[in-house]
Amino acid sequence: MKNSFRFISVLFVVLLICESCTTEKKEQQPLPTLDWSGKTVSLALSDSLNYGKTYLSVYSQIYSYTEHTALDLTATVSIRNTSELDSIHLLKANYYDTGGNLIHSYVKEPIALKQMETLEIVIAEVDKKGGTGANFIFEWATTVRTSEPIFEAVMISTYGQQGLSFMTHGKRIK
Repeated sequence: MKNSFRFISVLFVVLLICESCTTEKKEQQPLPTLDWSGKTVSLALSDSLNYGKTYLSVYSQIYSYTEHTALDLTATVSIRNTSELDSIHLLKANYYDTGGNLIHSYVKEPIALKQMETLEIVIAEVDKKGGTGANFIFEWATTVRTSEPIFEAVMISTYGQQGLSFMTHGKRIK
């Protein structure tokens, strides 16, 4: 009786460990492509606009255990208009890798974000081009009475029963 109980207990623990170690991913749905064509605007360079530039660090990978082992991350970059009254204009959204090389320009011509609107850029987990030191430079313009936009990134990864997530916040550099 004791041996049966011990055998069943050990079997249960082994099955539990095996289940928790699986790295099976959920079936992934294709991400929507960015289509901001309906948001493009013509902007005349004007003294009535405040221009700014913001730096945002983004991690498509992060080191684990040693500098030789990296975990891949999904990054969601949020561009937020905090004004309840006015639109803001996004002039550039350039994504760079760890070495400072331009990977992608997300904005080809100025786009408008209406009041309280948020735009998102998703860097998929399988996209490792950015590496551990990826970053964005955003250029933007607001009216004199409008608050600055907020730039944030949320990085996340799940493997088996474990998850990792953290955020970064943009810093105005100009």
